[in-house]
Amino acid sequence: MKTISKTIYHFPVIIEKDKNGYYVGKVPALRSCYTQAKTLPELYKRLKEVVSLCIAVEEKHFSKKIEQNEFIGIQQLEFAK
Repeated sequence: MKTISKTIYHFPVIIEKDKNGYYVGKVPALRSCYTQAKTLPELYKRLKEVVSLCIAVEEKHFSKKIEQNEFIGIQQLEFAK
């Protein structure tokens, strides 16, 4: 029996809530990789789908190694203008 080796990816995801109450998830390491949902469980489901699609596009069309940055932390900064 042939063993299939899978690549395991670890991506930081940014989750924000917009003014309409939707959760928006973005994966900065993958170009144009984002989705939204009304609930967090639905967002997580959609993120799995969109990440899978984005990885397939990166591998097929850009033939480039997908960089996986190390997650350090998150800060919310305030600016006055």
